[in-house]
Amino acid sequence: MVSNHIDTMRNPRNLHSPASAGPVEILSSLVPVAAGAANAQLDAFALRLADALMAFSEQSLESKQANLCFTGAGLLRKNTYAYYHLATSAIADALRLEMQAVLQQIPQQLRQQAPAEAVNAELALVSYEDMDNKVRLGHIARPIVTRHVELLEALNLRFAALLGRDDFQLAQNPFRPEVFLGALNAAWADFNPEAESHPLLLPLLQPEVFLDMAPILQALNDALVGHGILPALGDSYRIRKSTNYVADQKREAQIAEGLRRMLTGEGGAPAGGGMTGIADIAGGMGGIGGMGGGLPGAGAAGIPGGAGVAGNLQSQLLQVTAVSNQLMGFLAGMQKTMLDRQLAGVGSGDHGSTAVLADIKRQAPAGALSQVDENTIDLLTSVFDLVFRDQNIATEMKSLIGFLQVPVLKAALIDKDFFFKQEHPARRLVESLAQSSMEWDGASGQQAPVYQTMKRIVERVQQDFDKQMSVFSEVLSELQGFIQQEEYAATETLQAPISKALRKEKIGQATKVAKNEVALRVGTGEVVAFVETFLENKWVPVLTVAYTLQEEKPTAVQNAVSTMDDLIWSVKPKITMAQRKELLAKLPSILARLNKWLTVVKWEEADRTRFFADLAETHASIVRAPLPLTPERQLELAVAVAKEAAERRLEKQASAAPEPQPDDYDEQVKNLERGIWLNFTDAHGGAMKAKLSWSSPMKSLFIFTTHRKEQTFQLTDAALAQRLREGSVQTVSLDRLVDRALDQVFASGANDPEIAKKSAA
Repeated sequence: MVSNHIDTMRNPRNLHSPASAGPVEILSSLVPVAAGAANAQLDAFALRLADALMAFSEQSLESKQANLCFTGAGLLRKNTYAYYHLATSAIADALRLEMQAVLQQIPQQLRQQAPAEAVNAELALVSYEDMDNKVRLGHIARPIVTRHVELLEALNLRFAALLGRDDFQLAQNPFRPEVFLGALNAAWADFNPEAESHPLLLPLLQPEVFLDMAPILQALNDALVGHGILPALGDSYRIRKSTNYVADQKREAQIAEGLRRMLTGEGGAPAGGGMTGIADIAGGMGGIGGMGGGLPGAGAAGIPGGAGVAGNLQSQLLQVTAVSNQLMGFLAGMQKTMLDRQLAGVGSGDHGSTAVLADIKRQAPAGALSQVDENTIDLLTSVFDLVFRDQNIATEMKSLIGFLQVPVLKAALIDKDFFFKQEHPARRLVESLAQSSMEWDGASGQQAPVYQTMKRIVERVQQDFDKQMSVFSEVLSELQGFIQQEEYAATETLQAPISKALRKEKIGQATKVAKNEVALRVGTGEVVAFVETFLENKWVPVLTVAYTLQEEKPTAVQNAVSTMDDLIWSVKPKITMAQRKELLAKLPSILARLNKWLTVVKWEEADRTRFFADLAETHASIVRAPLPLTPERQLELAVAVAKEAAERRLEKQASAAPEPQPDDYDEQVKNLERGIWLNFTDAHGGAMKAKLSWSSPMKSLFIFTTHRKEQTFQLTDAALAQRLREGSVQTVSLDRLVDRALDQVFASGANDPEIAKKSAA
């Protein structure tokens, strides 16, 4: 089974029928997937970039750089659509160019049905002459790669499997962050005519400003899974950010080395055959039969000693087989006894603890257990202990999972990959049962469909498992299919709240953009006070409506923004006759557009009449101001206006409340995944469990479902983060059980002489 699994991973042709797509077609189809996921973020990215440019202009000590960034920010805000068009083209061209390099390296025998032109299409459309060099791009991309290292690694593994390679490096990945960085930088160079501003962009593309690579990489992984490429990685490579990736990798390597020493020979890899592998005999730990040391008389170049040594080896193999058969026979008897007890419905509570595994060590026939076997039992005890101690898993569910202790022990003895590979079917079944146990509400009783499904799965494993791992895979598919059907059935209940939430988020995002548009203009301090108040209180709702209508009426935003800009222009001093004539000519149109938009937002209060009266008085004073003005007087007026604007700008900045800085709880909310369960408590001590059933595209709204599927409630990202800070909400962690158990074992093993002895050389 292990060799078949490895062969399937390394030979992608085993995953497809003859009529299915070949590697060239699959890889080519990924370009529009990645481009589409990136394009969906460009509007929000342009806003973040404009904010970053504006912030840099305010902080820069060089006036030229400050002016370039200020101008660039204004240009980007006023011409977002133009930048969007350039960016989408640049991303698509860059991805096609990178993909061409990958396709050209595919061996001819893997190109199957793909026509020749699929590889030699017009891909070299973008020039990188004006980009920064690769070293600089790599430096800028480093923190982005660190944030998404797991998704990138999963994608690389799938590429390797698809192409039949042993590995696939990040530098070869056509969807690595550097490619998107380069494309956005090239789009900026085409967009901004100021050549001196081009080098200023890359340093601003920090992870907080740059595209979120997670949905892009997730879409690519999902697309490959849809073609059958390593679907088992889906549970293992989630969107998780490691704050200390290097330390995590070092820790994992230490655990893996400790496992190898406990379960095989010194420094050896896990033996696929487990109980009867020669590595268990020849290794430094003695193997299943307790045979220590290595082969007597064996030399480095072979097995000297002729027939005597060969006979000794055959004798040892026979002893190991006999002992293995004795142990497996004992476990088979225990497995049948436990199945009989489960079917009879007696003693189920006894199996909600690891007493079963302890009994095996105590009751096994003399000589049946080697040191490796005992180590395996001890490690598995730690895994089941983690399940049985978890307060989030109901007692009845613990008992069900407890009935799997003997079959899972047999699986771990047969195949030590149980401890090394997250995709091991027996390991995934235990972890999936623990996670799925949260779906059961004790109030619904043992006749609930989820309980009956899990019970049937456990009985099937106990009854059918001997040495074929396929039993675990089959029941795992059954469990996953049941959970998916339950989630699909619950989607109808969620349709109405999801529609409302999407509308709410759309309005919220539109309001945020509208406030930014107004703030960009009033922040200069040049807008007269009553117009500034009007823009902040009344024009923000106008812009919000315009942005929400952008899909249906693409010109709405441009109309609303230009009306605002014209209003601001109309109340600025006009010191020449030509400027005043222009004002008089444009004024009817400006007032008409103002009134039209204010009617849309239903502003019919007395304040509206007062505003237009003040506006008329201001316009009249501008037109009636004395003319002509001498150049000296014009300069005096300009200086006075600039001074007043600077004072008002400083006053506004001093009175503005500082923006709250995101903390770890905000980051935790951003990384919550659909399907996770959370414990909610209230001020009166009440407690409730709820599942995250949906999160909005911008992660600003979350819909939770209780065990009663018809009961749903919503929380904003800010409200959820605050409840996490207060401790009234805690996430329920039931994933990666085996990893967490092993981490605890080896963390405590540093001070445990017995563990240290077992894992030592």
